Amino acid sequence: MIRKLALLFSSTYLMSLLFLIFACSMAAGTFIENSYDTNTARTIIYNAWWFELILFLFVVNFIGNVLRFNLFRKEKIIILMLHLAFVFIITGAFITRYFGLEGTVSLREGESKQEIVSDKAYLTAEIETKGLQERTVINKPLLLSQFAERNNDFSIRVNHQGKPVELFYSRFVVNAKQVLRQDENGQRYLAIVTIMDNERVDHFIREGDILKTSNVTFTFNKPMLNAINFITGKNGELVVKAPVTGSFLEMATGASGSIVANVDSLLRIKSLYQFNTIQFVVPQLPQRGMLDVISDLKNERREENDALELKIKVGDIVRKVILFGKEKKKGVPEIVILDNLRLKLCYGSREFKIPFKIRLNDFVAEKYPGTLNSYSSFESKVSVLDKNKEMKERIYMNHVLDYDGYRFFQASYHPDEKGTVLAVNHDRLGTNITYFGYTLLYLGLILLLFDKKSRFGIARKKLKNLSKIGFVMTMLFFLLSSVASHGQSIKTSERAAIKVRLDSIINFYAVPPQHADLFSRLVVQDEVGRMKPLNTYSSELLRKISKNDHYNTLNSDQVVISILQQPKVWYNVPLIYLKKDNDSLRKLIGLEAGEKFAALADFFDDSGLYKLANQAKDSYRSALPNQYEKDFIETDKRVNIYYNLLSGRVLNIFPVPNDANNKWISASDARRSKIKGKDLLFVENIIPLYLSSLNSAFDDTNYAKSDSLLHSIERYQLRFGSKVRPSNSKISAELLYNHYDVFKGLFKWYLYVGILMLVFSIISIFRSSKPLGVYLKVMHYLILLLFGLHTLGLICRWYISGHAPWSDAYETIIYISWATMLFGLVLGKKSSLTIASTAFVCSMILMVAHWNWLDPSIANLQPVLNSYWLMIHVAIIVASYGPFTLAMMLGIVSLLMMCFLNDSNKDKLGLSITKVLLITEISMTVGLIMLTIGNFLGGQWANESWGRYWAWDPKETWALISIMIYAFVIHMRLVPILKGKWLFSLFSVFSYYSILMTYFGVNFYLSGLHSYAKGDKVITPVYVYLSLAGLLVLAVFSFYKQKAFLKP
Repeated sequence: MIRKLALLFSSTYLMSLLFLIFACSMAAGTFIENSYDTNTARTIIYNAWWFELILFLFVVNFIGNVLRFNLFRKEKIIILMLHLAFVFIITGAFITRYFGLEGTVSLREGESKQEIVSDKAYLTAEIETKGLQERTVINKPLLLSQFAERNNDFSIRVNHQGKPVELFYSRFVVNAKQVLRQDENGQRYLAIVTIMDNERVDHFIREGDILKTSNVTFTFNKPMLNAINFITGKNGELVVKAPVTGSFLEMATGASGSIVANVDSLLRIKSLYQFNTIQFVVPQLPQRGMLDVISDLKNERREENDALELKIKVGDIVRKVILFGKEKKKGVPEIVILDNLRLKLCYGSREFKIPFKIRLNDFVAEKYPGTLNSYSSFESKVSVLDKNKEMKERIYMNHVLDYDGYRFFQASYHPDEKGTVLAVNHDRLGTNITYFGYTLLYLGLILLLFDKKSRFGIARKKLKNLSKIGFVMTMLFFLLSSVASHGQSIKTSERAAIKVRLDSIINFYAVPPQHADLFSRLVVQDEVGRMKPLNTYSSELLRKISKNDHYNTLNSDQVVISILQQPKVWYNVPLIYLKKDNDSLRKLIGLEAGEKFAALADFFDDSGLYKLANQAKDSYRSALPNQYEKDFIETDKRVNIYYNLLSGRVLNIFPVPNDANNKWISASDARRSKIKGKDLLFVENIIPLYLSSLNSAFDDTNYAKSDSLLHSIERYQLRFGSKVRPSNSKISAELLYNHYDVFKGLFKWYLYVGILMLVFSIISIFRSSKPLGVYLKVMHYLILLLFGLHTLGLICRWYISGHAPWSDAYETIIYISWATMLFGLVLGKKSSLTIASTAFVCSMILMVAHWNWLDPSIANLQPVLNSYWLMIHVAIIVASYGPFTLAMMLGIVSLLMMCFLNDSNKDKLGLSITKVLLITEISMTVGLIMLTIGNFLGGQWANESWGRYWAWDPKETWALISIMIYAFVIHMRLVPILKGKWLFSLFSVFSYYSILMTYFGVNFYLSGLHSYAKGDKVITPVYVYLSLAGLLVLAVFSFYKQKAFLKP
């Protein structure tokens, strides 16, 4: 029996099952978190006992495999490293979860603290008998969810001096708000609002009871010494009696007065009372009713405390009590007196004392040039005070303070920038064990690539030894892409005639491209502080307004100059893009259904009133705007951009001299800035002079004066803005990058060459000839050339932006395309079909990158992303999508090849399928190694940046899900019922959907740190379902064909 259990727990069957169960559980967790909240996902999935059991079974299985297959042998040392790596990683995670401490410390400049506030919430109870000092203390960590009540249940039983005390869970409410439900038969309650640490706290005191907060005691018709007593007088009036002198302020009238100590004073409703540091308001007279708590659903920011309702039983006495608090925030203590026992109860974060003090000397928040809220970095200058020692340290993003086993990270800051919030982590043992596991994992995975006796090495050897084969296919496989054609909207003859006349004026007065090139080199500061050439900015503005980067034959620079020169003409030009289908918007501005563009004039009536004012206002106010409202918001933004462009307000090309934040402004803002004297005259007059010179230049075609004026603006920029102005080489590089737009062109060329190479590969099957071989070589070299251009484009973007080109949606997609092509060229160097298929896939990826919902603009980095960890972690993860994409494509190819099996070709085509599947396995293995290393490097980045190497964020979770799924696919050969070429081909295709979910699904569907969605609801495109349906048909047809003709 024991032997059977040992074989079961160390079997590949159990391992494969664990891979799938673990992946499915995590996937469910990400959707639960998105639908409810993080705590619900943790309660139901990530912190559940059965989820921890899965991890424990993984450890048992890994250790069982080590012993069963004797992995201590020299030739198996790499496999041993990989198995032990995961044992150490899971063990370290267990220690971190149950023995590590995470918290925060908030400091003002000059303030010192020796306590940290825990991230976890606790139920704290201090029980003592009146008159005795002996105390029983309870500290129970809690993870509660309003949406998973069944998982919340707990009870605590203790014995205090012979008396049994029991605490039972009753109810939990998030964003809790205490309310008094009026009931004539209920008891009288007095509402009191206290102000503690600048936070409002609502209380209700039952008549005849006392209320003890952290710094004061209130009573209602139960007078006590040293308490603030509210007493009902003989005539029903309410008086207040306090042990100290105080004051009041009537908020309605502004009247004020003083309160004499120990003297009854008539209570003034809705007045602010202050006694020393104690502040409170009584909002209304006592009411009869019953106390209850409700969830404040309107408070989406979750600023309110949560509420934990408990039942307390002392002997036969039972009392309900409601505690207010939450994670990462100290709770509000409640005092309960039962059977001569005093219970001080609190729900919320605990304070932990650390063995030294930390003082904030200075907090520095640096911003991008010219911006108010776009931060480039945060830094806390602190001192560690330990006994008689003082050590000055700096803490900033990706730079931590390590001291005495505690790590301090820059987490946040106070709104006035006079204080900091530091994350604190105390988990030396768990972190060290986990990091040791990471080291074993990285080393083992890298060595695996070079081990000739590993499965990866054997697959490479088999591929090398296979004889040259022809790829027999009678059906040409193309993944046809439907490129949406944007037809011209039908316009009335009158609007068409007006547009023709306006276009003729614009073209007649347009400046020559040579002069526009000089204009394009001027530097502008955009709204988020990025410094860029006007060529880049003009292209971005035009794309935002019209969805095009040109107008007729004019480039974006010529268009902007023309707009500045002839604003009245452009006021009537239909340039503002209108989204299709929303004809109610067109009707509102007086356009016919189907009109694609509107003029700025269309949005204003004869009185100059904005036609969309009411609809736009309502749309912006909507918490969850529907598509109709989104259309109004998007159109309103385009109108505003265009309006500001016509007035020149968006052209921030003039640096403000000696500005601390390096702000650049437009000419229209000059008089409200710090610019004075001659510089003010220059800034205010240079643009009108320039536009006037253009009119003169039109008469004699001599643009020398206009050129000179542009040079004078450039000199002004160099004189006052050289600190932030890009170098001339960067400006030239960005202009070159904009001019060639290499990634947009590559989509077409990869597509054309890839299809031609596929055609030549198929023709060579039926008729092998020397010219065909030459054509294939030419195609191969052309793809190498295109890949070189792709590489140069990425390098150029890196140089221009100053950061690695994989920091946003657009950049990661073009990088995935590059990585896919790289692995296609490396792994398919002897297979023209592989290279051709890869080129086709790359063209599709690049096509996605240039869809309208992705912004190709180069942007500034968020502070936390400005790290060398970004280059390592993101580069490896995103590059792994390349071999996975190649494996998916080759899986489809192998399924298609199976569809054409017959008696005459089964041997030759079977050999071809074997070769394709070997390349698929090699590619998948490389991808899995890269994704695994990249994902765990991300954990290290997180730990070095904010003190937590795993937080179950949807992005990192789905990356781990992909690792589990691909690990399952690669290990399928070890499970007899899962072996087979067809099944491996099928899973190599369908497993790719986990990669699509990791990138697109998380970024645009789920919420999290890595999400680009920003609250928008993204509808799954129809072609996703069509692709699934098509693959299912292909799977069924290929299954029956391979079953009849293909050897296992």
